[in-house]
Amino acid sequence: MDSMFSLEKLGELFVYHHNAPILFSSGLFFFLFIGFLIVYMSLRKHLLARIIYVTLFSLYFYYKSSGLWFGLLVFTATSDFCIAQGIFHTSSKLRKKLFVTLSLCVNLGMLGYFKYFNFLREVIASIGHELGYHLGNTAMQSINYQPLDIFLPVGISFFTFQSISYVMDVYRGRIQPLNRWIDYVFYVSFFPQLVAGPIVRARDFIPQIYKTPQVTRSEFGEGLFLVLCGLFKKTVISDYISMNFVDRIFDAPLLYTGLENLMGVYGYALQIYCDFSGYSDMAIGIALLLGFRFNMNFDSPYQSASITEFWRRWHISLSSWLKDYLYISLGGNRKGRVRTYINLLITMLLGGLWHGASVSFILWGALHGIALAVDKFFIGNFGFKQLGAEMKPLNRIAGILITFHLVCFGWILFRASSMKVVGEVLTQIFTNFHPEVFMQFVMGYKGVFILMVIGYILHFMPKKTENWLQGVVTRSPLLLQAAILATAIFIVVQFKSAGVQPFIYFQF
Repeated sequence: MDSMFSLEKLGELFVYHHNAPILFSSGLFFFLFIGFLIVYMSLRKHLLARIIYVTLFSLYFYYKSSGLWFGLLVFTATSDFCIAQGIFHTSSKLRKKLFVTLSLCVNLGMLGYFKYFNFLREVIASIGHELGYHLGNTAMQSINYQPLDIFLPVGISFFTFQSISYVMDVYRGRIQPLNRWIDYVFYVSFFPQLVAGPIVRARDFIPQIYKTPQVTRSEFGEGLFLVLCGLFKKTVISDYISMNFVDRIFDAPLLYTGLENLMGVYGYALQIYCDFSGYSDMAIGIALLLGFRFNMNFDSPYQSASITEFWRRWHISLSSWLKDYLYISLGGNRKGRVRTYINLLITMLLGGLWHGASVSFILWGALHGIALAVDKFFIGNFGFKQLGAEMKPLNRIAGILITFHLVCFGWILFRASSMKVVGEVLTQIFTNFHPEVFMQFVMGYKGVFILMVIGYILHFMPKKTENWLQGVVTRSPLLLQAAILATAIFIVVQFKSAGVQPFIYFQF
């Protein structure tokens, strides 16, 4: 009986469950990772065997996240591997451009179908209704829009953007294409950053593939520290304040006062930061434990004193991707000031649309695009300092407060399920505030309030304090580090029993 039970449990490891994708913050992942790591280190001096092993594990990891759609990942990698070879081996500029166009059509075509097909059908149906009403055509008015049940493969935006950057870099002559297909699949599918970033550039990552993995004592401590930080951000702060407060506010804003709605907005600002930066921390930490170093993806973004500085600190891999492959391709700042402002707006509009096919995401992108253009205007015309570090202390504090609340206003658009909910949240904040209920809020949501205070204190903590904490973990004896990791895994398992939410950016 016990053996049957064990075999059944073992079999479950190879079955995809739509409602239970594998997560970095789950106990299952850590047990799998420990087993993976033992075999990985035994292959450290066998390059091809190591590449094949990691690639197979990465594809398994993606299968446990998106089921048979892992085939889409293999198709994307195969397509762009062949296209990059075609670009490199032709001297015709026209053919090179045709190959790049083909890559964009394949990647953006897939992205367009899975993420935007229903949105476009809804827009077309709405236009048809309006035309039918004005033309008196009852047939057009009676068209009933029904969204198709289209499954969105986890992280499709991340691996398509990563693959596009590879093809573009080959086209621009920045890198040479890989000669082995398996090497490119390794790059695109590398599991730590596969489903939610950071978006890793080929020129930074590929040279590391061929090096024998060597993890120094310092790097092991740094990786462990990042994993622990990510776990704390995700499982302790983000999930708790989401399930116990933020979701309730955005599900029914009118049931709460304006003060509670404002606290919900502040809570969501912390939730999405801890959720996404928590994933990035774990991804960077896990990669470091395997001997790969990724660039930082978040740098205390709410310490920014301007919107320009915010986008240099928030989701750095995406903002730099948009700058290098979209903003600069549009002309950047090379075609005059007005064109620069237009390019910024277009870039952020498309950045908003990248996050989701809805009016609220487009408005979120427009808000940031306009804010960046205004920032650029004042920098160029009035000599304003661009970065907060260059400001006087009082100006910096004022800049941080203004930037934070502008970003929080954008988060309302980002989080709300509809524009109706956006209106309700803002209406409550501006017309039904009731500051006298603050102590009731604190007493009624003690755990949430305490975690929000802790979260923001840690976020605004000086960098040197964070470096000191990392040094404590790094300098600890190996036995103590193992005990810390085991304790963290135990805590994760306990939180799992209480229910762990998927990472927010899985939907992008």
